[in-house]
Amino acid sequence: MMVLKTDREIELLREAGRIAAEALDWAGQNAVPGRTTAELDAGVESIIRARGATPEFKGYHGFPASICASINDEVVHGIPGSRALRDGDVISIDVGVRYKDFVGDTARTFAVGRVSEAARRLLKATEESLDAAIRAARVGGRLSQISRAVQDVAESYGYSLVRDYAGHGVGRQMHEEPQVPNFVDAHLLRHDVTLEEGLVIAIEPMLCAGSGQTKVAPDRWTVLTVDGGLAAHFEHSVAFTARGVEVLTLLDGRQS
Repeated sequence: MMVLKTDREIELLREAGRIAAEALDWAGQNAVPGRTTAELDAGVESIIRARGATPEFKGYHGFPASICASINDEVVHGIPGSRALRDGDVISIDVGVRYKDFVGDTARTFAVGRVSEAARRLLKATEESLDAAIRAARVGGRLSQISRAVQDVAESYGYSLVRDYAGHGVGRQMHEEPQVPNFVDAHLLRHDVTLEEGLVIAIEPMLCAGSGQTKVAPDRWTVLTVDGGLAAHFEHSVAFTARGVEVLTLLDGRQS
């Protein structure tokens, strides 16, 4: 069941989103060759706690860190550790924040140093698909319009979509109804929902240069592409309000 939020609850979600955006912005600036993912994780946790919030991912079903750090063919849920970033890598960093019992959730894929033109094109397409989805979102619209917007951009670039994972509602819980797929199929159309005022969702396209099929690593968390193709992941939390659709995970009016 979808949980609709009050204006006060959206205010708290906005603050949680701003903290998440600040932490993600710092992580992106520090995702440079030689930096370990553990160092990025520690920096993000420090920022989150300094703002009076807590890292939502840490301890979630046993997840051991404050960020998900997924490199190259890793799609999502990568565990930070001693691995150092190298020139030419791409890294997807996902940040979750809990502030006064509400969650902010955002992600972005960053280029590390000098990356290939192919990698830059994948990142550009994934970010464009998120932007298109946000433009398609409106009070009174349908969930499938968001999913179709992501799919149309991805396929126009010739990329595959990860179909095993999706966006989601967000509020007091990190994962609420509805699921927000990045593609349209018969199941979604049968269960399509109207986007109501008070709804808050996380939209998170995941695009792949290869087939889009995934597998889970032996650590039971990290999701990789089966064929080793590059992957990218962008995410914003958005609220449906009387004033329209608001992106909650922005930093000073900028993409985080």
